[in-house]
Amino acid sequence: MNDSKLKVLLYSDGSYQAFSAAVYTATLLQNTPNMHLTILQVQEKDGGSIGMKYSWTELRPKYKRYYWECSPDTDYSWIDTWPVRPDSKWIKHILDESDPEIKRQYDEILAKTNNIFSKRTQNVHLQTLCLNTCFSETSDVSETVEMIVDYTTKNLFDLIIIGTRGLSTLKGVIFGSFSHEVLNKSTIPVLLIKKLPQEFIDSYLSESES
Repeated sequence: MNDSKLKVLLYSDGSYQAFSAAVYTATLLQNTPNMHLTILQVQEKDGGSIGMKYSWTELRPKYKRYYWECSPDTDYSWIDTWPVRPDSKWIKHILDESDPEIKRQYDEILAKTNNIFSKRTQNVHLQTLCLNTCFSETSDVSETVEMIVDYTTKNLFDLIIIGTRGLSTLKGVIFGSFSHEVLNKSTIPVLLIKKLPQEFIDSYLSESES
């Protein structure tokens, strides 16, 4: 580890898979004093209208579609990526949809997760990477994966946490998935988080915060 600091990157895209990963990451953060968390988001931007900002000078030419420190018109926190009132189709992937109070539980989970991150503000950072769309008509998933892998390698992270639909390793290889592509290309450990089981949710909500 780097000077006893555990540098963890959580990829967040507002999906239900990423929500599960965020909640699980909050439990790790709560119980790991030396953990320093970066919540990573990726945005598409037209490089023709925004100045190019690089975090290092040795970028290879093919990576010039990427630039760090994207500055959106409005500053967003990680919590802004989740729906305030998610529909049943979205939320069924997180909670047991047979529970009549799933939306109330969702609100509690979201509030508690945000509170845990807020209490460790000095160790939790939000980083946005931008995909420069002016060089290509379409964005490619593999390019986003390479952005994430490059960023974690250059910044000496110890662990990547990312949500997954729950495909087995074999199925991930056969059918492909964003999370499994990160797993295959990363040179550091990758922790894949599946849908949160109800037992985990109940325990999470019942635990008192230290």
